[in-house]
Amino acid sequence: MNILANSGGIGAQVLNFDLSKPLGDEEFCNLELALGTHSVLCFPSQQLSSTQLKEFAERFGTLEINVANTFQDPVHPEVMILSNKVDATGQPIGFKDAGQDWHTDMSYSKDIAFANVLYGTEIPYRDGQPLGNTAFCSTRRVYEAVPEDLKEQLKGMTVTHDFAKFWDNMRKRPGSARPPLTPAQRAAKPPVSHPIFIKHPISGDTVLYANPGYAIRINELGEAESDRILNMLFELQLKPEFHYEHRWRVGDVLMWDNIGTLHNAVADYNSDEHRYILRCQVMADRYFPRGTQAMAI
Repeated sequence: MNILANSGGIGAQVLNFDLSKPLGDEEFCNLELALGTHSVLCFPSQQLSSTQLKEFAERFGTLEINVANTFQDPVHPEVMILSNKVDATGQPIGFKDAGQDWHTDMSYSKDIAFANVLYGTEIPYRDGQPLGNTAFCSTRRVYEAVPEDLKEQLKGMTVTHDFAKFWDNMRKRPGSARPPLTPAQRAAKPPVSHPIFIKHPISGDTVLYANPGYAIRINELGEAESDRILNMLFELQLKPEFHYEHRWRVGDVLMWDNIGTLHNAVADYNSDEHRYILRCQVMADRYFPRGTQAMAI
C-alpha cells in the first residue's frame, strides 16, 4: 500500500492495493487513519463484484439501506446503483440525480454516516475529459475560517437537518423524475438535530457540521438570525480554497469521510453520456453507538 497525498491538501491516492482481497487489521488501521487525515481516498484500477465492494465497505461500519428503497443491487440491498442509463423498456436502472448539490449524507438521520464508498464502472468522457466529477469541501478548513466571535456565539448550539429539504429541492429541477416522498418515507426520516460543531472521531479536529442540502435551522436562534448565519456559513463553504474535485476514471473506488467533508456530484453530462457507479453508505456506529449523538465541542 502506497498512500500519496494530493497536492491541494485534500484527498490522497492509495496505490498498489487490491480491494478484492480481504482487508487485514493493520491495513484497516492504516486506511482509517488515512481517511481521518486526508478525508478522501481514491483506490484506482479496481475490479470488484458488488459482494467485494460490500465486504470492503462494511469493515468500517454498518451499511445503510437507503430510505428510498429503490435502485439496489439485486443481491445486496446495501449497494445502491447511481446511473443515468435505462433498460430496454426505457425505465431508469439507477438514481440519475443522486447528490447533485452540496450536502453531507445522513446528516438528516439521528445516527449519522461515517463514509461513502463508490465504485465507478462506467464514466462519461467528452473531448478526452471525464464528466460527472465529485467535488468536496473540507469541513475542518471551513470551521477554521469561521470568525472567532461567531465560533464563540455558536458554541454549544444545534442545527436541525431535514431529509425532505434536499429531496424536494431536487424535484423542483427541470426534468426531474423523482416522485414525491410518501408519508411513510417522510415518517421514516423526520427532522433531527445535531451539534453545529463536532469533534472528528479520528483526527480530533473540530468541524462544522451543517450543510446547505439538509440544514434548515439553528435551534437556539430566532428564524431570521438563524437564516442569516446559515447563509453566511453556506457561502463560506462554497469558497474554492476549501475544495477538491475528483476526476473519475473507470475502476476508481472513491471513499470519503462524511464528517470531514461536504460533497457535490457535478451534473455536467447528458443522458446519452452514460455513468454507472455502485455506492455503499457506511454509518458512524463504530464511533458513535446507535442512538447517541456525535461529540459536540
